[in-house]
Amino acid sequence: MPQILIVAYGNPMRCDDGVAWRAAEILEKDFHPPDVQILRLHQLTPELADTVSRFQRVIFVDAASAEQSLPGEIRIEELPAADPNDPARFSHVLSPQTVVVLAAKLYGAKLQAFLATVTGENFDHGDSLSLPVAAALPALVARVEALVQHLMSTAIR
Repeated sequence: MPQILIVAYGNPMRCDDGVAWRAAEILEKDFHPPDVQILRLHQLTPELADTVSRFQRVIFVDAASAEQSLPGEIRIEELPAADPNDPARFSHVLSPQTVVVLAAKLYGAKLQAFLATVTGENFDHGDSLSLPVAAALPALVARVEALVQHLMSTAIR
C-alpha cells in the first residue's frame, strides 16, 4: 500500500488559489511513487474518496481565504480521525474532512489526514501569485516536505 498521498487543489487560473499546484510542482521533484504520490485537482469530489482510501496518510494542500489570518500565513493541521457514522454531505465540492469521512464510510479506510494551507490575498483571474503568497511558497513546500519526512519515518498509528 502506498504510504502518502498529497492532494494539491485549487484553480491555477485564479491567482493565489493556484498556490497548491505550484507547491505540487516543486514537491514532485523531491518525492516519487510508490512512497509518495501527488495529485493536482481543481476541487475535491466524492470520487476522490476511492483514491484516498488506498493510502495510509493524506496531505491536502490548498489556499485559504483571508478571513481569520494574514496573507502568506501557513497552517498545517491534522484532521480529526474520520468517524464512519458522521453523515457525509454529497456535493460537487467537498472539504478534506468530508473526503476522509467518505473514504472511511464507503471503503473502510483508516488513515491519517492533514491540511496544509497558505492564506491567499488575491483570488482574481490570473496566473500570478500575490507577493505574500509567493514569498510563503518556499516555506509551505519546506513544511510539507518536513511533514512527509516525519510521516515516512514513523509507523502508522
